Amino acid sequence: MNENYILHKYLNGEASPKEIEILRSTPEYADYFKIAEAARGFQPPEFSSVGNFEVIQQNKVKHIATPALSGFNRVIRIAAVMVLIVVSYVFISSLSSTVRTDIAQKETFKLPDGSEVQLNANSEIKYKKRNWENHRSLSLAGEAYFKVTKGNTFEVETPQGSVTVLGTQFNVFSRDTIFNIKCFEGLVSVAFNDTLIKLPAGNKLKVENNKLVVLTSTNSIEPAWIRNESNFENASLATVLKELEAQYPITITSPKSIANKRFTGSFTHNDLELALKSICDPLRIGYTLDDNEVTLYAK
Repeated sequence: MNENYILHKYLNGEASPKEIEILRSTPEYADYFKIAEAARGFQPPEFSSVGNFEVIQQNKVKHIATPALSGFNRVIRIAAVMVLIVVSYVFISSLSSTVRTDIAQKETFKLPDGSEVQLNANSEIKYKKRNWENHRSLSLAGEAYFKVTKGNTFEVETPQGSVTVLGTQFNVFSRDTIFNIKCFEGLVSVAFNDTLIKLPAGNKLKVENNKLVVLTSTNSIEPAWIRNESNFENASLATVLKELEAQYPITITSPKSIANKRFTGSFTHNDLELALKSICDPLRIGYTLDDNEVTLYAK
């Protein structure tokens, strides 16, 4: 009898005991018989088409919703970081940049448009880098020499007044009640106390206590202080001494009896003894120097 046929009948539950015995005794089919016998012990799990469909749908929703929620959160985080970066940039850009010099210190630097600034001792400049090309404006306390590149209006604001130019070279001195402007190239507009003066190259002006006291020509081609020398013309002694304290780390004490003296001349920034003599000798003033303490007295 054909064993394949008998195996087929056995798998379909149609083989007789005699045919089953033939399969058991045939080595070639004995393994098939053992596998078939073991498989008969397997019980398939209970199947519910409705229940299984609901489970599949729930898993499908979770599978889709979870990445969507995660992706949304990721977008929110990225957006928050970008907003923080933009806000930080705007905030930082809106801050003023400050350049400050101490006593006996000078500083040269360039503004965003390439304009050069030489800052005298004990002075300060503040400006905003953001949108500088369209709004070239800064504030000055002290003294500075400007070499301005051509472009939009360039403005220097001080407590005593303002100076406006397009492209030129000029010096601004602004301390206490004194406001001095010297124009070395081009033309500058000087505004103070509701007054506007156009100052061409080779001219200077001096404002004291909001009043114009000097408007004349000058032969100098650059400020004397950038050569380490301070120049004065009919300046009050108080102004001269204050400038001396800006160039040297000293404290000066003087009596009221010499407060009204006026000084025309200069002093060096490199030798304190020589500077004191340059100021005191023409005014017939005596002085003592003890470490960093200078005491003046009338002779």
